[in-house]
Amino acid sequence: MSENTEKILLGAFFKENKLTNHNLESFNIFVEKGLQKVVNENKTIIPDILPKGVNDLRIKLGKIWLDKPSIKEADGTRRPIFPSEARIRNLTYESPIYMDITVEKDGIEEETKTVHVGNLPIMVHSKYCYLFGKNDQELIEMGEDPNDPGGYFVINGTERVIVVVEDLAPNRVFVETGSTNITHKAKVFSDDGQYKILHDLNRMKDGAINMTFTRVKAVPVFAVVKALGLVEDQDIVKALDLPEEFMGEIYVNLYKISEIQNKDDALDLIGKKMGITYSPKIRLERSAEVLDNFLFPHIGHDKAKRLQKAYYLSKMVRKLMLYSHNIIKADDKDHYKNKRLRLCSNMMESLFRVSFKMFIGDMKYNFERLVKRGKLPSISSVTRARLLTSRIKSSLATGQWVGGRQGVSQHLERDNFFGTLAHLRRVASLLTSQRENFEARDLHPSHYGKICSSETPDGPNVGLRKNLAITGEISISCEENDKSIMEAMESSGLKRLE
Repeated sequence: MSENTEKILLGAFFKENKLTNHNLESFNIFVEKGLQKVVNENKTIIPDILPKGVNDLRIKLGKIWLDKPSIKEADGTRRPIFPSEARIRNLTYESPIYMDITVEKDGIEEETKTVHVGNLPIMVHSKYCYLFGKNDQELIEMGEDPNDPGGYFVINGTERVIVVVEDLAPNRVFVETGSTNITHKAKVFSDDGQYKILHDLNRMKDGAINMTFTRVKAVPVFAVVKALGLVEDQDIVKALDLPEEFMGEIYVNLYKISEIQNKDDALDLIGKKMGITYSPKIRLERSAEVLDNFLFPHIGHDKAKRLQKAYYLSKMVRKLMLYSHNIIKADDKDHYKNKRLRLCSNMMESLFRVSFKMFIGDMKYNFERLVKRGKLPSISSVTRARLLTSRIKSSLATGQWVGGRQGVSQHLERDNFFGTLAHLRRVASLLTSQRENFEARDLHPSHYGKICSSETPDGPNVGLRKNLAITGEISISCEENDKSIMEAMESSGLKRLE
C-alpha cells in the first residue's frame, strides 16, 4: 500500500470518527438510558410515618431528563454557560436534572410535579453540550478551540477525564486449575449493574463439586440446581448433556444430596449452609430470596428466572467437568476476547446509582420529619438538589469513586496536544502495580489493532497502563443491540427456555 493511499484512508477514517468517540457515545448513552434505568430501579418511595387521615401514601418517581448547561448567578437568574467560561471562572460545566414526581394517597394520584433534583456535569462535545455539531468558525466565536477533541468534564474550572478501565469480562464462565484439596475451579462474575457477585464452583479430589456465592459457602452444586426447579435426577443429567464416561462423577454428586427429595429440602440445606437458625419456614423464605436476588443477578431477580438459572448453572458444571477430564483447555484471561473495557457510562451509572439512593433516603427522612411535626410537606420542600450534585461533583473532582476505587477521574494532561489525546485514550488495568502479574503485563497477540504495542510507561505500571491503538474503536453495548441479537437468534430457530 502506498504512502498516499494510507494518508487518504486515515484521513477518511478520522473525518468520520473522532479519537474521543468512545467517551462521547458512552456519555450520551448514560444520559439517554442510564439515568432512567437507575430511577426505574427505585420507582416508589413508601414513607414509614404517614400524615393523619392517610392510610397509604406512595411517592412515585417518573421521567428524568436534563436541560442545557446553565449557571445560576448571585441574583438568582439562570443563563447558559460555555466550557470556556467555566474554565476561566473556576465553575462546573453542568446541567440541571429534572424529574417528574407524583404523590399517591390512598390509591388516588395527585398532580405530577416537575422537581429540580440536582445537577450533572456535562462532557464537552457530547450531545448535551453547546459545542455539539458546531463548525470551526462557530466554535471560535464561542471562545473555544476548534481542534479540541472533547471527551472530558470541567469541574470547578479543572478539566477531568474518566479513564477507561480494563476488566475481566462479566457473565462469562472461566475454568482454571485449583490447588490443595481443590483440583479444578470454574468461576463467573455475575454483573447486572446493581450487583457484581463472584460465583465459584470447586471440584474436590473425590469428584464432588461445591458452589460458593455471597453468604452461601460450599453447598453441593446439585442442591442449588434442585432448589431452582430441576428436581428430578434425569432432568439434571439431561441438562448437563455429557457423554457416558462422566456418569460416575455425576452419580458421586447426586449421592451427596440423596436425602433431598424436593425443592424445599434443597432450600432448607442452602439456608443451613448460610447459618440461618430461624424456623424452617423463615429459612426457606430467606434461601429463596437469596437465590432470586444474588444468584446470577445478570439473568434476573424474579421467581420466573429460576429455571434459566438452573440451566446456566448446569452448563457451568458441564464446562468444569469437561476441563477436569482434559477435553477442553483452561481459559486465557489475558486474551482480549475475555476482557471488557468499562467506559464513562459504566462509571457514571454506578456513581449516580449510589448518589441517587442517598438522595432518596434523604428525601424520605425529610418527609417523615415534617410529618412528625404535623405538617403535610410538598415534594419540593423535601428534595435537596445540593446533595445529589455535591456527591457527583466530589467524585469527579477527586477521582474517589464508589466501592473505594481511586483515580477513576484524572486531571487532563495539557502539556502538549498528543499528550492530551493519549490521556483521553488511556486504558488502565484493575490489577495492582505492586504485584508482578508477569503474564498480565505481557503484550498479547490479541492486542493487535486494539491496543498500542509500544505506548506504556516504564516502572511498576508497565503493561498495566495501556493506550488504545490509533484506529482502535470500542463497541458500546446497549439494550437495542441486545434485542436485535435475540431476534436474530430466534429467527435462526433457537427457542427461549420459558
